[in-house]
Amino acid sequence: MDFSFARQQFYHEVNQPDEHIDLAKAALCIALEEYPDIDVEAYLNALETMAEDVRDRLPVESYPLRIIRVLNDYLFSDLAFSGNAAHYYDPDNSYLNRVIDRRSGIPITLSLVYLEIAKRIDFPMVGVGMPGHFLVRPDQDELEICVDPFHQGDILFVQDCEERIETLFNGNVAFQPEFLAPVSNKQFLARMLSNLKMIYLNQGRMRNVLAAIDRILLLFPNTPYEQRDRGLIYYQVGRWVEARQDLENYLLHLPQARDADLVKKLLTRIQTGSQSGSS
Repeated sequence: MDFSFARQQFYHEVNQPDEHIDLAKAALCIALEEYPDIDVEAYLNALETMAEDVRDRLPVESYPLRIIRVLNDYLFSDLAFSGNAAHYYDPDNSYLNRVIDRRSGIPITLSLVYLEIAKRIDFPMVGVGMPGHFLVRPDQDELEICVDPFHQGDILFVQDCEERIETLFNGNVAFQPEFLAPVSNKQFLARMLSNLKMIYLNQGRMRNVLAAIDRILLLFPNTPYEQRDRGLIYYQVGRWVEARQDLENYLLHLPQARDADLVKKLLTRIQTGSQSGSS
């Protein structure tokens, strides 16, 4: 595993109780690997400045829906943040520094900006890891609404979320109430990294894929499927020692996995290749 400065900063931030993790700082540490010259504190200060601007716009009687309206007007009208539908799979949409610079991103990173500003104005909100489309909502059980930062802060009721799932999955996924459950900070970061993993995998950028998986495993060390995927990438790039370790760990945790026979065949090939290379 690469323990560069950026990776060390990320590990330091996430290696503490979940509620103490600074989500924006951790996200910027993810970006630091791709953009090593960024000033993390400058971007945190940018979020503080945005929050101050929002605070100055708040009405005297700050009801939740009024606060949301102010947040929406500021972010999506004044600053013109928007969902990058035209280039959805651009990796920059997953890096918080680039989202702030370009004022454009995907649901989870726009949600991150929204959450961080809400936190700074003392309006607690939580991330909602709905399949296929990340949302945010006020951290108040009696207020059953979600906000969609990708679509200009649209306010969604439960029925709207059900319809969104119906559309996203063409009716093949049934809506479940747990889809609207809040995610932890580590789950939030893992979803960001999973997005990057898939984007880079589709682009054939295996070094970046490995970096994403490494950091997911820093968040959740005993995740067999991530170990398997990393082992398969190691195998593909010829790093057979690391491949064998990850694939053996995968089978150790999930000996009855559906792809266990395939993984065993790969391990046999690695063993045979190792013996051939040492003879």
